[in-house]
Amino acid sequence: NVVYKKRKNTDAVKWDGLKKKFGQDDLIPLWVADMDFEAPDCVKEALKEYVDYGIYGYYQPPKGYKEAFIRWEETYHHYQVKREWIRFAPGVVPGINWLLHVLTKEEDGVIIMPPVYYPFRDAIVNNNRKLVESPLVRKEHRYVMDYEDFEQKIVDNNVKLFVFCTPHNPVGRVWEKQEIQKVLDICKKHKVYVLAGDINQDSVRKGHKQIPAAYVGNYNEILVALTAATKTFNLAGCQNSILVIPDERLRKLYDQYMTEIRITGGNAFGYIAVKSAYENGREWLEEVLDIIEENYHLMKETLERELPKVWIPELEGTYLMWIDLGAYIAPEEMEMIIQGECGLAVDYGAWFGSEGYDGFIRVNLATSRENIQKASQRIVDALKY
Repeated sequence: NVVYKKRKNTDAVKWDGLKKKFGQDDLIPLWVADMDFEAPDCVKEALKEYVDYGIYGYYQPPKGYKEAFIRWEETYHHYQVKREWIRFAPGVVPGINWLLHVLTKEEDGVIIMPPVYYPFRDAIVNNNRKLVESPLVRKEHRYVMDYEDFEQKIVDNNVKLFVFCTPHNPVGRVWEKQEIQKVLDICKKHKVYVLAGDINQDSVRKGHKQIPAAYVGNYNEILVALTAATKTFNLAGCQNSILVIPDERLRKLYDQYMTEIRITGGNAFGYIAVKSAYENGREWLEEVLDIIEENYHLMKETLERELPKVWIPELEGTYLMWIDLGAYIAPEEMEMIIQGECGLAVDYGAWFGSEGYDGFIRVNLATSRENIQKASQRIVDALKY
């Protein structure tokens, strides 16, 4: 059921935005985190039916939209979301930017755990909040949180809000229950709001279990979860994300802000796509997760076999691979080799934190096996000797 598509000349940012971002358009694009796979048939059919109807006027969320999400969360994440908790945002990143305005004021401290998805940092800086970083700690096969550093940074910088990436992009961690509890306990103790970015919640490898932050204890008064079908079903262009706000006071604050900026909901295509995906897209997702698993093993085994000094943390969640090539490439040569010699467009480690990640690249595995094979071999050919 999963169909790989060539996307060149379709106005896809990942493919047709190469020239603007990287200065050339003949690269294998492994950067933007969307998939090179057609969305599930159920989504295409639902959208086609709407398109064929031929009227695209004002639209309200369709019957069953919230229920489809509620069933999905209960079935696959064992989290019972109440209908009245659900709010709209066009994307998780806009939602985070809006909530910064709702829950903090200018120059308030906002903390993140680098290396982390760089729009989180951009949101803090662009909205004139004080950027506070508590870096993850690298262990043998994975990263862990430094709770002592995290708490100290909160105290020292008068931190008001934590943007929590779960599962973590780019390091691929799926946080365990006790890890989530520990970090939320610190936030609760110091009255720090938590925005849990759960957008990759469905891209989890076998043997790991995504636990929604709101599910691990009594943290409702400090917590907002932001999620979407975007990454799960490749629907980024539909601009439809879901905020789960269990606390009534926080919901009222968010609703007031939405009234001020006069955004009352999303577009019809987004609602229709998301509803149909959550209702009937599970089989498609299982196939996609198998493809990502195969691509992960292909790249990991190729690189580790031919380049023994490469370091790749265990991928637990997301379809993004975090690769340390620092033993082979000096930071100042990274772009010249990866782009110039290998012909690859990737996210560079330096984008994900203030310091210490120059030797890394982030690779998007949600593409064809052929692209991953070519990319792996080109890296080996460029670095082996």
